[in-house]
Amino acid sequence: MKYHHLYADSAGESHWRQVAIALEERVFAPPAKGIRVSDGESVSSLMFLTLPAGWNEPVHPTPQKQALICLAGSVRATASDGEIRDIGPGDVWLMDDLTGKGHHTEVTSACDFNAAIVQYG
Repeated sequence: MKYHHLYADSAGESHWRQVAIALEERVFAPPAKGIRVSDGESVSSLMFLTLPAGWNEPVHPTPQKQALICLAGSVRATASDGEIRDIGPGDVWLMDDLTGKGHHTEVTSACDFNAAIVQYG
């Protein structure tokens, strides 16, 4: 498994990188057999959002570190360095560009974009 990580460097430029998730076999839900699972991370909230088809926002940094999990639809997210990622169903996007120039997002699907947002405390 992998996720898209958008972060800001010390000069305020946002960049993309793809991060592999480390999975280790362990008993997760006894008495079920062991499964491959990652380490847990502390989070502060879970919310859901919908962006209507055609939505196109101004450039901004993320308001807090958060992971977006796309449920339906698609968006095109552009880092300030110009690199583009298309985010669609099943994709995970870690937004970590808290400072600097931020990113631009627009809905590219004909349908609304639906996502779950997990915010880190």
